[in-house]
Amino acid sequence: MAFLPHSFAARRGATKAGFDGMTKSVEIAGAGLAGLCAAARFSQLGWKVTLHERAKDLRMFGAGIWLWESGLKTLQVLGAYEQAVAHARNIREWRITDGNGNILMTRPMTETDRMLLPPRADLYQSLIDRCVANGVEIITSSVVTEVRPDGTLVQEGGRQRKADLVIVANGAYSILREQILGTAWIDFGIEAGIRMMIDRQETDPTDIITEYWKDSWRLLYNPCTQDETYIFLSAPVNDERARKMPVDRELWTEKFPVAADLIGRFAEASRWDRLVNVRCRRWSHGKVVVVGDAAHAMPPNLGQAANTAFNNVMALAMAMDKAGDIPSALVAWEAQQRPLTNHVQWWSYLYGFVIGKWPANLESLRSDALRFVSKTQWFDEGINRGARHVPAGYER
Repeated sequence: MAFLPHSFAARRGATKAGFDGMTKSVEIAGAGLAGLCAAARFSQLGWKVTLHERAKDLRMFGAGIWLWESGLKTLQVLGAYEQAVAHARNIREWRITDGNGNILMTRPMTETDRMLLPPRADLYQSLIDRCVANGVEIITSSVVTEVRPDGTLVQEGGRQRKADLVIVANGAYSILREQILGTAWIDFGIEAGIRMMIDRQETDPTDIITEYWKDSWRLLYNPCTQDETYIFLSAPVNDERARKMPVDRELWTEKFPVAADLIGRFAEASRWDRLVNVRCRRWSHGKVVVVGDAAHAMPPNLGQAANTAFNNVMALAMAMDKAGDIPSALVAWEAQQRPLTNHVQWWSYLYGFVIGKWPANLESLRSDALRFVSKTQWFDEGINRGARHVPAGYER
């Protein structure tokens, strides 16, 4: 959790000269992970950055987050790595099991193909601190009502702010995205998701993620910190008991008796979400560009949504830093980044389809199929392409 006053600026260091001899500037709508990453990177490259957040505080719900190799490399470039992962568990293996705990898939990690699992709030704060250190102007209680292709951002009340680039990073349900007619479709899916942090016990595994599957239900155990474990649940969205808050422990114990000890520790302070996919017709128009969930929201099936946003933002910053004609450079950037993003989205969607749509009377067939396909090179490359991507700006 973090707090900043209504308008905060601590500008220092060199700024990037634009092609007209003036400092290049960017206005960013939305201070989630994608917006903060963009603010940190553009400011690091010398741009004048203003970050707008509609809430009065900068706050992040305190569940955990999967940081794959691509995300970890991004944090290294930004100078946020040490702070972000200070309390994180270093994950050795991700496994999927059936409802009885029988292993269906295992994905090992290595020193060059890592995954760390910090609290989301730690990651969020590390990016805030990089923005502050780089002199980003952060304006809270700033409601952005309009973005224009000429690089104008309009705040509630009518104030207009002109920049070389406007970045929209205000989430999956972005109204600003529609001002550039960006949306192709939004699929609200068939799953509800619940996130929470629970107290860790000494007997809990510290470096193995276990994902239990039972019919269309899922319970995901994530070692997170020395004291806490991150839990993610998903279930059919039309099941009223499944989306009940506080969590119906009796229901989940019926589904996953093998995890009864974990379920008994489920927290009252949980968050329920509808799992959603967003696909865009285009990511930019003129000098306006959408990033993060506003551009490519996806269910957390692969734990790669934030990592994908980081990959795209890092490439965006590098492309814009060298651009003479920003609108044309945005089109070229999208053409470069879209194939990888589409790939990750498609695999996340397919993953959710296999869980949510598979007939219950054929569950044993699903288990056999996963055991077989997860050992193939096709599956390994497909599910890990985004996780292993090297972000722009990272020096090998």
